[in-house]
Amino acid sequence: QVQLVEAGGRLVQAGSSLRLSCAASGGTFSAYTMGWFRQAPGKEREFVTAISWFGGSTSYAESVKGRFTISRDNAKNTVYLQMNSLKSEDTAVYYCAARVMGAAVAATTLYNYWGQGTQVTVSS
Repeated sequence: QVQLVEAGGRLVQAGSSLRLSCAASGGTFSAYTMGWFRQAPGKEREFVTAISWFGGSTSYAESVKGRFTISRDNAKNTVYLQMNSLKSEDTAVYYCAARVMGAAVAATTLYNYWGQGTQVTVSS
């Protein structure tokens, strides 16, 4: 069983940067493809980005391409989300998720483990 704990969310101004982290425990981190998702009030949870278990493949939602970057440090069992040029529409609870050795896909149903989320609020 994998436990995921997100950190780094806070209130920031539009145009600023923020880095989220997700620490994993209880499993073989290097065997998991990791994803970031977000959910704004009144909206469905949506895909943000993912990185494959071997780190060689990433995917991004169109809305964050060029602004967000996902990375992983297998030695620290941690995945990061670097968010630049933040916009008010990026305001949401951000969730970390893991799936076993799968592709870096967008479908929430393909991820087996989820964190509790961290709130990111971008003021305009």
